[in-house]
Amino acid sequence: MPPLPPVTQALILVNVAMFFLDELLGRALTFNMALWPLQSGGFMPWQVLTYAFLHGSLGHLFFNMLGLWMFGSELERIWGQRRYMEFLGASVLTAAATQLLISAAFGWGNPTVGASGGLFGLLLAFGMMFPERTIMPLFPPIPMKAKVFVALYGGLELFMGVTGTSSGVAHFAHLGGMLGGWLMLRFWRGQPPFKPRRGSGRGRF
Repeated sequence: MPPLPPVTQALILVNVAMFFLDELLGRALTFNMALWPLQSGGFMPWQVLTYAFLHGSLGHLFFNMLGLWMFGSELERIWGQRRYMEFLGASVLTAAATQLLISAAFGWGNPTVGASGGLFGLLLAFGMMFPERTIMPLFPPIPMKAKVFVALYGGLELFMGVTGTSSGVAHFAHLGGMLGGWLMLRFWRGQPPFKPRRGSGRGRF
């Protein structure tokens, strides 16, 4: 496991603290800070960010923080703190927008919580930057190339989202996080649909 750089460490600590505080307050934070659908009457603008700091269970929190450690630590060291936070912000916001659109289209009324949107953005970036690196996921515990892992999880999320498998899981938010991460990488590189940027060819983005 990689060492924890400062932003990743701070995010893990904040997420853990928020989870136990939410438990202590009887889920009062979830009521106010989860991402509620637009039609529910509970939506507030700040929820497009605050939902990413809440989790529904200890297992949900553990696996998201493990992924943040595994994939976020190295990306933070490569990009630096500012770009790392920009990337996570884009992934979280795009995940929220995707979930709001899908919830409105299908009339879903349940709130969304979790850092998974940002995590799936990091997962995509890791797979694009280190496609040949071999990783050992917990599920399934089989060594595989990072590019295979990303394609597998992306395809699985799409399948489960379309078929309604694993109801209660925000599959389209996960896909939205990957979309936001992909768009951010394209923006940094000056690639379509964005205009070329001065110095966009420099660095490993």
